[in-house]
Amino acid sequence: MNPIYLDYNATTPIDPLVVDEMLPYLREGFGNPSSNHPYGQKARQAVDLARARLTSLLTCDPAEIVFTGGGTEANNQALIGTALANREKGKHIISTAIEHPAVLNPLRWLEGQGFTVTLLPVDDTGFVDPEAVRRAITSDTILISVMHANNEMGTIQPLAEIGAIAREHGVLFHTDAAQSVGKVSTRVDELRVDLLTVAGHKFYAPKGIGALYVRRGVKIDPYLHGAGHEGGRRAGTENVPAIVALGKAAELAAERLAGDGERVLALRERFHARLRELVDGVVLNGHPTDRLPNTLNVSFKGVVGADLLARTPEIAASTGSACHDGSGELSGVLKAMGTSREQGFGSVRFSLGRLTTAEEIERAAEVIAVQVKELRAIRGGITHNHVETGLSALASCAG
Repeated sequence: MNPIYLDYNATTPIDPLVVDEMLPYLREGFGNPSSNHPYGQKARQAVDLARARLTSLLTCDPAEIVFTGGGTEANNQALIGTALANREKGKHIISTAIEHPAVLNPLRWLEGQGFTVTLLPVDDTGFVDPEAVRRAITSDTILISVMHANNEMGTIQPLAEIGAIAREHGVLFHTDAAQSVGKVSTRVDELRVDLLTVAGHKFYAPKGIGALYVRRGVKIDPYLHGAGHEGGRRAGTENVPAIVALGKAAELAAERLAGDGERVLALRERFHARLRELVDGVVLNGHPTDRLPNTLNVSFKGVVGADLLARTPEIAASTGSACHDGSGELSGVLKAMGTSREQGFGSVRFSLGRLTTAEEIERAAEVIAVQVKELRAIRGGITHNHVETGLSALASCAG
């Protein structure tokens, strides 16, 4: 039997309806959307429909959607493209210490180009204080970038409040919504964002397709330079099958958002309750209420999360400890939250999804409880020396 999949924040399986929608464009619908003949026009119509479907999910104008090769590209274009296009106004950017590397690394690159970056702290639940954003704004600030929901903890940030502050000061506001699109409401007008990143493989579309919402009137460098695709904002012949898939995934997300959210939240809460019933010393990481409905990050006292996952091949999940080239360091998110090393190394992220069942949750809780008890019995509890030198097989920190 396949392992119980509880790593939906890393990636999701492609929904069968999404596969059905894209297959014709891998076969007979091969035209170039820029061509004027019937083959090209059929492809153009498919791209336009996908754009409209994503527009409906985000509640924006179709002209404000730029299709990209994924969430990482969208983040790079949002950050680097906005910085380069607006550098005559200033060179200061504000972000947070818990952003995904697809945001942090472009920001580091921009620092090498003469920009200044302020990374704001978070509290012990991973929450950003909007007033800290206000205090960080200077006359040189041109962009604020705060993720909508954290990939490790699921903590949802107060974007509407931050967006109001950004508009008050005339500063552009970007959010990496890779983890939140399709899981919670991501209406751009409610979030008060100027730019928003979408990653298809996080909500049942294929890998290698994403989008960037760019509010009408926002000045942004095309980042990829070539022919005038995507309204001159992203060069490259459109990946029609993947775009079609993204559009269908967006349509399904819009239809199922409320129902899926309620069902997955109930499963997550049941899973958490069962873990606490079956084993002592389960500590929640992240915000107790303001987090993604599918995400449960917990630490097991006296256990290293990577060791626990290595002993439970029946379950596919991720450790909360990052795998910084095997260095055994805590993830930047846990560090920013002020999490202790013992608690941090004991953390595991479970993320549920559309295919998760109650039976899987029950089985997973039972398997984990058995292994936690065995590890505690074997090791007699985690020690400082074990944290420093005895970590084995650090698990993946994907997504």
